[in-house]
Amino acid sequence: MGAKYRGSIHDFPGFDPNQDAEALYTAMKGFGSDKEAILDIITSRSNRQRQEICQSYKSLYGKDLIADLKYELTGKFERLIVGLMRPPAYCDAKEIKDAISGIGTDEKCLIEILASRTNEQMHQLVAAYKDAYERDLEADIIGDTSGHFQKMLVVLLQGTREEDDVVSEDLVQQDVQDLYEAGELKWGTDEAQFIYILGNRSKQHLRLVFDEYLKTTGKPIEASIRGELSGDFEKLMLAVGFRGFWNTAGSYWHSSLLSSPCSPNPLVLQGLGTRDNTLIRIMVSRSELDMLDIREIFRTKYEKSLYSMIKNDTSGEYKKSLLKLCGGDDDAAGQFFPEAAQVAYQMWELSAVARVELKGTVRPANDFNPDADAKALRKAMKGLGTDEDTIIDIITHRSNAQRQQIRQTFKSHFGRDLMSDLKSEISGDLARLILGLMMPPAHYDAKQLKKAMEGAGTDEKALIEILATRTNAEIRAINEAYKEDYHKSLEDALSSDTSGHFRRILISLATGNREEGGENLDQAREDAQVRPPEIADTPSGDKTSLETRFMTILCTRSYPHLRRVFQEFIKMTNYDVEHTIKKEMSGDVRDAFVAIVQSVKNKPLFFADKLYKSMKGAGTDEKTLTRIMVSRSEIDLLNIRREFIEKYDKSLHQAIEGDTSGDFLKALLALCGGED
Repeated sequence: MGAKYRGSIHDFPGFDPNQDAEALYTAMKGFGSDKEAILDIITSRSNRQRQEICQSYKSLYGKDLIADLKYELTGKFERLIVGLMRPPAYCDAKEIKDAISGIGTDEKCLIEILASRTNEQMHQLVAAYKDAYERDLEADIIGDTSGHFQKMLVVLLQGTREEDDVVSEDLVQQDVQDLYEAGELKWGTDEAQFIYILGNRSKQHLRLVFDEYLKTTGKPIEASIRGELSGDFEKLMLAVGFRGFWNTAGSYWHSSLLSSPCSPNPLVLQGLGTRDNTLIRIMVSRSELDMLDIREIFRTKYEKSLYSMIKNDTSGEYKKSLLKLCGGDDDAAGQFFPEAAQVAYQMWELSAVARVELKGTVRPANDFNPDADAKALRKAMKGLGTDEDTIIDIITHRSNAQRQQIRQTFKSHFGRDLMSDLKSEISGDLARLILGLMMPPAHYDAKQLKKAMEGAGTDEKALIEILATRTNAEIRAINEAYKEDYHKSLEDALSSDTSGHFRRILISLATGNREEGGENLDQAREDAQVRPPEIADTPSGDKTSLETRFMTILCTRSYPHLRRVFQEFIKMTNYDVEHTIKKEMSGDVRDAFVAIVQSVKNKPLFFADKLYKSMKGAGTDEKTLTRIMVSRSEIDLLNIRREFIEKYDKSLHQAIEGDTSGDFLKALLALCGGED
């Protein structure tokens, strides 16, 4: 986005403060008030111009404009209009005074304001608070908060953050080490170190610290903050250290607009009611700074414009005023900024860069001894009862290649088939998991595909999950394994068990012939031309040609090329391709295309979503849970863990603990590899 912020409200051309003052006086004169005129003037002027109107109003009529507005207006509309009329520092001061007045404290408001203001804005805020309430802001904050949360707020209030863009590489490395030692390497947490670094370093310095922290520890700073801190202090540090600086222009604010700061819930603009105070505060404070950037990121992330969300969740003059501050509807043709495509693309690229190295949780065991393992497994299954703990410990801590050596050694030593012995000794979910781990990956996937197609009904979700996410090499290995194990080609099996466009998509994926080169910009632009308005105008009328064209592109182009196609698609249509697929298609075809798109954007996130859904709600989908944990444990389960905690604010380890039990739980946690 760069350093240039873009507001939706600018100085009004041909501005005449006396004329506006007269118009406002007329609008409030007599019985009732002309609210339309009031909102039209105030939401169309910059804050600097509004202050001139206030001065002219007092000069012309000897009255205080804000006092008259308070008298004439009511409710949320009054709060919004009066907020716009105050100078920014005084508006912030009023919000903070309300946040700490009465019983209880609105910590979210304190976090949102104090974690985001510049040094100059902070100094103005402290002075405005003193002027308006004849009280010391720091003293009031200390009197209403406590602990590390209080200490960090006091640090921020000083407005002494370093502002030099020249960054010392040595100091960056030292801060990374200090943060790591204060958190991950320490029994307990040295909160003072977090406060010192995040509260005083410049934005540029912190960005480099966070980048280097990820490279050094393999863990984003946000995950470390969540793991080491808690409560309001955790939320404050996330606002300062992550959303406040990593994505200053818009990302933090769009998060606050749809949800409370640093948390996906409760929603501000969605579902059960609207958090009006938060909505008003953000729309007022950001309207002249970066509202257009907020709109872009909001639209890209939620596939719906901020304008339409406000329109659907508010009413009356309050709604009209908010829509004026919003400045435009990004869902309207030609309104969505091309930069939003860049934002979307950068999101995917950032994910690819940050996690360029895919990591599994299961690695080859050091000092591996297949003899010893085979004997230990035999002992665990011999005699009365079974030692499940030993079985779990050995099998979940060996790579698949090592497990195959154990199988061979077991047969050489004891003349017995290890898989058959395991089947006779363990059962249920644990058996499915352990036996799955013992199979070579391609044969395991082949078996899962076979199971998805046998008996009455077809498990389309399993077919999609496997075929939409495997590499060419993995697909070809699956084809060979399927032929070897079931004496039938995978293509024939898919042909006899599925139909229509869904069958064509699966067969295309099952060939394992996806292109493997980089992006081609000209081709990407041509591919991105596939969009519903054009298809709808074709003589064929229905969606057949649309689905065929989507299949040709999504099932054959390389991942890097498809990322570029998705970017170009947004530029042309105002929509993310995933949104269009969900809107224009249905059933298994839609699900297959969505899976491909999500896999291209961020494969670990795709699997994190699948795992979350397998453990969400009533009952657990043990089959999906097992399939993903087995198949991804040596590929990218560590990456999946990171995506899981970032999206759902809980670790995969915690989710498994809360949703499974017994030996199955032990085995899953062993594969999970740790608590984030």
